[in-house]
Amino acid sequence: MKKKRLVSLLSIAAACALLLVGCGSKSSSDSASKTTTITVGASANPHAKILEHVKPQLKKEGVNLKVKVFDDYVMPNKALASKELDANYFQHIPFLNNWNKKNNGSLVSAGGVHLEPIGVYSKKYKNLKDLPNNSTVLVSSNVADYGRVLQIFKDAGLITIKKGTNLETATFDDIATNKKNLKFKHTYEAKLMPKLYQSNEGAATVINANYAVQAGLNPSKDSIALEKKSSPYVNIVAVRKGDKNKAAIKKLMKALQSEKTQNWIKKEYDGGVLPAK
Repeated sequence: MKKKRLVSLLSIAAACALLLVGCGSKSSSDSASKTTTITVGASANPHAKILEHVKPQLKKEGVNLKVKVFDDYVMPNKALASKELDANYFQHIPFLNNWNKKNNGSLVSAGGVHLEPIGVYSKKYKNLKDLPNNSTVLVSSNVADYGRVLQIFKDAGLITIKKGTNLETATFDDIATNKKNLKFKHTYEAKLMPKLYQSNEGAATVINANYAVQAGLNPSKDSIALEKKSSPYVNIVAVRKGDKNKAAIKKLMKALQSEKTQNWIKKEYDGGVLPAK
């Protein structure tokens, strides 16, 4: 009788042990299978293309990346602030600061990824110094880029800028001297600049690299003047204040800033888009 009772107790113990092991395995499996989905807004090229490139890497790390493409510079920050996105990737710090100021926003940078050197293009002239007196230069209405444009023309020796001017907030009113009396017409949406260049409306047209690339232009080869590599206008991933340290955002930034991805950017865009590191 005692022997039968002992066997029964041992059987119960074994069953409990198996149950515990089974439960433990299930818990571990559930944990491993958990994924976090994040939606990132981006310009089509190069931003969305770069995000697509890191998708497989993030998937292995439990992050399901969804990319929402925008064709302008207006909606991505609005969508991020209203929590339609978890992050966006299309802008540089001066643009973000300007947007926050105008919209009472609190978006922050999660880190830099690449530089899109802004360039000057012309179908008529091969060098900025070839522009005739009183020429019209077409520029987008994106105020955050005005300082970048001024720097290019200053480097070419065509203008000087008023002493003490902060280029991040500069406008064309900050030009001190204008050697060729160039007319900077800045009333166009940034996405329209390639079309204006193709239609040959101005002596020269300033185009952001992402729109140049989308139009089949290579900034390093097709522009007549290009922003220097030392430019502070690195494109960033922006997030809402407080989200910078979320695990999924950290994994996203690690993937984008990895040496592997940065080398891929350099090779893929052949100098038209430059890695930030």
